Amino acid sequence: MTKTKGPKVALIVGAGDHLGSAIAKRFAKEGFAIVATRRRGDLTGLIDEIEALGSRAYGLHSDARNEAQVAELVEKVESDIGPIEVAVFNVGGNVRFGILETTARVYQKSWEMCAFAGFLIGREVARRMVPRKSGTILFTGASASLRGVSGFAAFAGGKHALRALAQSMARELGPQGIHIGHVGLTPTFMQPSAK
Repeated sequence: MTKTKGPKVALIVGAGDHLGSAIAKRFAKEGFAIVATRRRGDLTGLIDEIEALGSRAYGLHSDARNEAQVAELVEKVESDIGPIEVAVFNVGGNVRFGILETTARVYQKSWEMCAFAGFLIGREVARRMVPRKSGTILFTGASASLRGVSGFAAFAGGKHALRALAQSMARELGPQGIHIGHVGLTPTFMQPSAK
């Protein structure tokens, strides 16, 4: 195993106000330096909260759907902050449209956010982790990763694709020391009732 210098770094892509921020704070409590990213929006509050926990934190804006921006993001983190030990892909894309109202643009944008962006982040981070023979890449899912629901065809299509990406990456990269996980919760109202 190749040893690297620097703090252990968790890259959180899609560090929104809810789940993404909670994930970032959880890794901060475990002693990770946090790189929180999102396409737009204020990251100051999250960075302040993480630093109050005693961890180093960096807020960066990057569009995970843009190949050049993703490559630049990963390079900046690796060269300026430290080696990425964990990457969490948490970009959303949850839109509700009936199938007859779902435009090609809506479907494509949802797929870009859920699946294509996950591919770009996963590939670029894996390119750094494979030579080190260690690292973890996590993709957050949703109940839409498992089943389509009326009004959410675009979202389910993107989340299904993200889950398949995670499965393929796990089978390919697991033997090389890289852990890939697809994690998500099914809301209580969607779970089968216990009888």
